[in-house]
Formats: sequence, structure tokens, C-alpha cells
Amino acid sequence: MQEFNLETYLNQGIENMIKGILKASLKNPKASLFFMQYAKDSRKAEEVRKIAAKRGEHVPAFLIASITTQCNLHCKGCYARANHSCFDGEREGMPRLLSAEKWKEIFAEAAELGIGFILLIGGEPFVRKDVLLAAGEQKNLLFPIFTNGTMITGEYLELLKKNRNLLPVLSIEGGEKTTDERRGKGVYHLLQDTMQKLEESGILYGASVTVHKENMEEVLSDDFITGLASKGCKAVIYVEYVPTTEESKTLALGEKERVVMAEHLSEIRARWNEMIFVSFPGDEKSSGGCLAAGRGFFHINAYGGAEPCPFSPYSDTSLTDIPLKEALKSPLFMKLQQNGELLEEHIGGCVLYEKEKQVKALLEGESV
Repeated sequence: MQEFNLETYLNQGIENMIKGILKASLKNPKASLFFMQYAKDSRKAEEVRKIAAKRGEHVPAFLIASITTQCNLHCKGCYARANHSCFDGEREGMPRLLSAEKWKEIFAEAAELGIGFILLIGGEPFVRKDVLLAAGEQKNLLFPIFTNGTMITGEYLELLKKNRNLLPVLSIEGGEKTTDERRGKGVYHLLQDTMQKLEESGILYGASVTVHKENMEEVLSDDFITGLASKGCKAVIYVEYVPTTEESKTLALGEKERVVMAEHLSEIRARWNEMIFVSFPGDEKSSGGCLAAGRGFFHINAYGGAEPCPFSPYSDTSLTDIPLKEALKSPLFMKLQQNGELLEEHIGGCVLYEKEKQVKALLEGESV
């Protein structure tokens, strides 16, 4: 069996993503100019990571950052609310959210280390305009912003036009009935309006789809994808549903559904070659296991805690105390990388979600 090379997988993935974006933006001169420059910056970042690897230092290709705990929606089955990383108002006893200035420092250090892009999530990232402005200044980093799409109005459209490195990724569940059932009545039409505004403004954007047994057929259908394409959507990220309760585990995709989904995506990529389609953890599985805990990425929570991933909210290291480079050596990350937990099969969108007890034990220094 040929030995798997994680760096090769990640580097090729980034390169293919950039090629796809460039191809998708040929009719958009301003976006094309930005991505041509970003392609150069990405190659430089890859070289920086390779040099670090020769020193025995592994730097992941990307990060995930939760920049807020606030959200203006209450979506059914929301994992962030279920694990209390998203809530309304302020909670007594909780640490302070990272300031925009601190995020700016983290973004700058990430670029220096050779990290290529940072996914911004929440809560709803657009409640933190100050952090988005800080991200916009770091032009050699790409920032996909995972958003419910309901707050992208006039001032934010201008912000996105001025900062081409900020790419909105709109969450949608399928058609009107499926989307409104989970996200609230009227959200689907708000998303359609947002898509139209983004297209009219020449802003590249993508869509994020949470896939479960009840909507899989719908979100992989020709009608759904054609509808997104007609609105100017250039990328679709399919994320497997992570159950929030024992009862909701029945919604999570099983191996049978994953095989069907992989076959459909292969056909979709061949037919819609002007768009990018990413599947998580489907595409991740081909990398030889979960990419969390610094193998391919890690998660920074809204308070600065370094966590394996958003679905495994446990931390022994804070970026309020140490630089990003040192956070990569988190004892918890090292244990997870060395004990084989990241390579195991799993149900739903995250192996570490299924291994919660083991992660807690590692955090507390117990044997597993």
C-alpha cells in the first residue's frame, strides 16, 4: 500500500482550489486579479511550510476560527448552541471574547507561519465587523466566512467589495421548505436576496450545506445545484450533520449514504466544472484520517482557546498566553496525533465528537 503523504494532499487541495476559483472568476476582473496574487502568495506559504517541516515543525494549511458567540438566528439542531459555544447576550463567569486587535495579531502570525487560509465561523461572524475589518487587512490570507447570510446588507457589501480576501459562504439546507424548517420562516427568501446582491456586486461567494438523511437527495439534485449556479454561487461545501442528541443520531449519514454521496459528487464535479464542490468529512477521509488537532487544522474558539476542532471543544492551550506557533504544540494535540484516535472510522461529521470521553481523558492526563 502506497504511503499517504498529508502535506502533498493538503498542498494539492489548496492548489486545485485556487485553480478552481480562478476559473470561476474569469468573468470578474477584480476578483481574478486578487486570486492571481493570492495564488502567488499561496505558493510562498507552501514553501514556508516545507521549510518548517525540514526543521521538524508541522504547520497546518488552514485554521478554523470562531470569532463570536452571538447569532441572530436560532436554527433547529444547532450544534454551537447545543454545546454552549453560541448563546444570546453575555454569560456570567465566561472569559472575555478576543479583541479585534488580538485577532489581527493571530492572523498576521498565521501568514508568517505559512498558513494559507482561515475559516471564520461563529455564532454569526457578521456580528463582529471589527474582526472582519482586521481580517480584510491581511491580504495574503483567504478568509471564507461561514454565515447565515441574513446580515449582508449595504455596509457589508461595500466591505466585501473592498476586501476580496473575504469570501462569504452562505448556509442553506436545500429548498424553501427544508431551509425554513431548520433556520426559520422567511430565511430562504432572505438568502435568495443576498445571493442576488452578491452576484450584482461581483462578489464571489459559496454555499455551505449541512447534509443528513432527510435532505441528502434534495441537496445533491440537479435542481438545487442549478439554482445555486444561476445565482452566481461558485463553491458548495457539503458538511455531514453532527447529531446534537441521542435521538438525532438517526439523521447522521451512515456508510451506505456516504458511498451514494461520493458517487453523486463525482458526477456533479464532472458536470459543473465551473464550480467547486467540497465534501467534509468525505474528502477528508481520503487524506488518511481526521485532519483536526493540528494534522491539517485546529480550531480557535472565541476566547482564544486552541481546540482540536469545533466539534471537540476541549483545550489545554490559550492564544491569550502564547503565540500561535507554540499553540501548535498543544499537549492535547500531540496526544491525539500520536494515539491513533484521528484515524478511526466514525458516525456523522466528526470522529472526535464520537470520541468525547477519550478526548476528555487525554485532556485530564488519563490513559485511554
